[in-house]
Amino acid sequence: MASFLATEGGTLVKEVSAVIVENRSYLSEIDGRIGDGDHGANMAKGFGRAADRIPDDAPLADALAILSDVLMSEIGGSMGPLYGMMFSDMADTVRGQERVDAPGFGAMLRAGLEGVRGVGSAEVGDKTLMDTLVPAVEAYEGALGAGSDFAAALEAMKTAAEKGRDSTIDLVARIGRASRLGERSRGVLDAGATSCCLILVALADGAVRRLG
Repeated sequence: MASFLATEGGTLVKEVSAVIVENRSYLSEIDGRIGDGDHGANMAKGFGRAADRIPDDAPLADALAILSDVLMSEIGGSMGPLYGMMFSDMADTVRGQERVDAPGFGAMLRAGLEGVRGVGSAEVGDKTLMDTLVPAVEAYEGALGAGSDFAAALEAMKTAAEKGRDSTIDLVARIGRASRLGERSRGVLDAGATSCCLILVALADGAVRRLG
């Protein structure tokens, strides 16, 4: 069964962090249309600081835990606790594993989703990161359940994440700062859904490159 070494997790999480840092201005631009415009700056600060502290050979669980700690303690805004809990629960799920296979990766994704649900009330349709995360996790699980291999399940996750992100354009925000705008929040991508898509796509691409 295809898998990758857990000790490649350090470089994998650093690659994800680099994608967030690279998209700092884009995320802030999106957020500025219906929010306070700090999403990109906060995310880049947190992911950038975490990347500086993660050893290249760190196990995936340790790398995710470092990222979680930084996001929960060192960045502002509402997204720090949400992403922090997501990565914390992901870390707990893969701790002690020497290799990460398709079922293990799926369990990690599911734990991350439940972690976000544990600290927030948003669901699909509320114009939040959940519009990306929920369909992505479900698509991955569905692909595995239908007999797809690890790489194909990751591709299904990516496709669902991108579709979920794009769905937020037509949604009216129901939660958070943007909800005050009502109908005026329609027509713009949600920044959280967009950053979540960047994270999931980078995770999938990095995992595929490491499969052996």
